[in-house]
Amino acid sequence: MLKAVILIGGPQKGTRFRPLSLDIPKPLFPVAGLPLIQHHIEACIAVEGLKEILLIGYYPVSQIQQFVNDMNQQYNIIIRYLQEFTALGTAGGLYHFRDQIRCGNPDAFFVMNGDVCSDFPLQEVYSFHKEKGNKALVTIMGTEATRQQSLNYGCIATDKATQEVTHYVEKPSSYVSTLINCGIYAFSVDIFHIIGEAFIAKQQDFYRNGNGAKETGYIELEKEVLSLLAGSGKLFAFQVNNWWSQLKTAGSAIYANRHYLELYRSKHPERLCQNAAVGNNTKICNILPDVYIHASATIHPTALIGPNVSIGPGVTVGPGVRIRESIILADAVIENHSLVLHSIVGHNSRVGRWTRVEGTPSDPDPNKPFAKMENPPLFNHDGRLNPSITILGCYVSVPSETILLNSVVLPHKELTRSFKNEIIL
Repeated sequence: MLKAVILIGGPQKGTRFRPLSLDIPKPLFPVAGLPLIQHHIEACIAVEGLKEILLIGYYPVSQIQQFVNDMNQQYNIIIRYLQEFTALGTAGGLYHFRDQIRCGNPDAFFVMNGDVCSDFPLQEVYSFHKEKGNKALVTIMGTEATRQQSLNYGCIATDKATQEVTHYVEKPSSYVSTLINCGIYAFSVDIFHIIGEAFIAKQQDFYRNGNGAKETGYIELEKEVLSLLAGSGKLFAFQVNNWWSQLKTAGSAIYANRHYLELYRSKHPERLCQNAAVGNNTKICNILPDVYIHASATIHPTALIGPNVSIGPGVTVGPGVRIRESIILADAVIENHSLVLHSIVGHNSRVGRWTRVEGTPSDPDPNKPFAKMENPPLFNHDGRLNPSITILGCYVSVPSETILLNSVVLPHKELTRSFKNEIIL
């Protein structure tokens, strides 16, 4: 029997994802038509023998419970949300809820960060972990990055023959390795002894020396557990070449949307919209693959949608509209002959007629092998707004015959003119 744990963080996290996370928890943001962590759940369900999925975070139960109820109804598996009393870190939450994780005596359990996107080869990770026998406490899923980008991740040095991790450093100050931590793990239940030792050491340090600004239960898996296990013969790395990315900024949501739509071709072709009737329309809608359109959306037959577009429930798209490389959230309205490129349109927002909403893609450098998303800060060193996709928060109204370029609009705004490279507060 296997279990899975998805670490979803809390409202104080995901600040770079604003304004999209102001009205919806980041783990529930729709990518390719599904809440982000539903892709994790579907990957878990595909693993043979996996019986229970635990979501651990410190979002209020009221924000997560409806999603959990929906997932329990949709999938034949137990899914529960365990709320932390405060932020406990990537290992502190696991240790706090260790009894629930160990309940039923699972052979092993997966741990997945809620903000990673991948096709999640969990079965292969578990098979590799099992091959290592009793000595493997943790298997890290790793992937290749560029030398410069590796400094932004956990870096793994391995023994090439056995894949044993000999050295692990989280966000090093100088080059260590181009093999990076994907935030996806297979754990043996004995790992709780190691995390427990870190917990006790932290408590003793706090009570003896008064050290530690955070809760003594706050334990970082990467710095306080994996770094210590490296070189002990109990930590292994399983390297993959599959697509993987983090969802840190809104720009990375467009990138993830594109790849999840591409994965639908082989795994869920029924979710992709073809040149066929959509919703209540009887005429053909013009589609450039890959496109996801919710069944309740109303798309005019003369609209041209795609490639790499997701359209949520209740959306209305008027005649002559062109949408490409974008996410349109629930109940938004795109009026006649408007253009939406590299943008996210928030729910219940309205784009007027003959309006252009355009952003700048922030894709990885195609000329560098293994390059990942950069996820730059909102502003550069000069205090200027970095070029990025255009984001409309919820309930934003953009007037007709205007241009919105490389801008971020916070929720509940009614614009009156064109904007370029601005944040509209």
